[in-house]
Amino acid sequence: MSMKNGAIWITGASSGIGRETAIKFLRNGYFVAASARRKELLTSLQQFTDDKNESRLLPIDLDISDFEAVNKTADKINRAENVSCLINNAGITTFSPAIENTNEEVKQIIDINLSGSIFAIQAVLPAMIKHGKGTIINIISVAADKVFTNSSVYSASKAGLLAYANVLREEVREHNIKVINVLPGATKTPIWPNEQLEKFSERMMSPADIAKLLFDFYETEGSLVPEEVTIRPIKGDI
Repeated sequence: MSMKNGAIWITGASSGIGRETAIKFLRNGYFVAASARRKELLTSLQQFTDDKNESRLLPIDLDISDFEAVNKTADKINRAENVSCLINNAGITTFSPAIENTNEEVKQIIDINLSGSIFAIQAVLPAMIKHGKGTIINIISVAADKVFTNSSVYSASKAGLLAYANVLREEVREHNIKVINVLPGATKTPIWPNEQLEKFSERMMSPADIAKLLFDFYETEGSLVPEEVTIRPIKGDI
């Protein structure tokens, strides 16, 4: 399979939605830059390239909350292949009441979920504007606009990213840059505590199903763009 034009940069690609999305793009001939804090989990993605061509996978050890590291990563990817799509997927949370959240937890969640996503967007925008095209897909959460107790800081970080991306979209329309916000409900990923996964996994959405949807969004051509999409398990929120 010949390599398709443009790099797909996926943050938080070591597990869950990010990993399945990387697999989907690799299997369809794309150059994938997969970044995460656990690089050792990224190299195994090589098995999903149909032609076993190592040049189609660029695994990157990255702390998305480190502004300078994010900029260096974007430069590294662009030297190999122009970033045509950024998929902001990296994220963490805690499942505890607001009164129990430590200052360290608050800072870490905001730094990764909100600041890190903004850093990645800022890093890829100049080249996208220069080339007059690009796609930015933000994996947000239904928690951005629905109340879920014991998720206050996570919800704040995702609501902040949603607001930022909505403003960004209006600013970059003239450059033919698509900004797509995806708000998933409960998905079977390691972000959930083990006891929750054991209890509710059969009701949760599959990361592979979401990856297919993201791939279809990216490949959609013509005069339309899905700007905001909410997806939930068939049986509803957990």
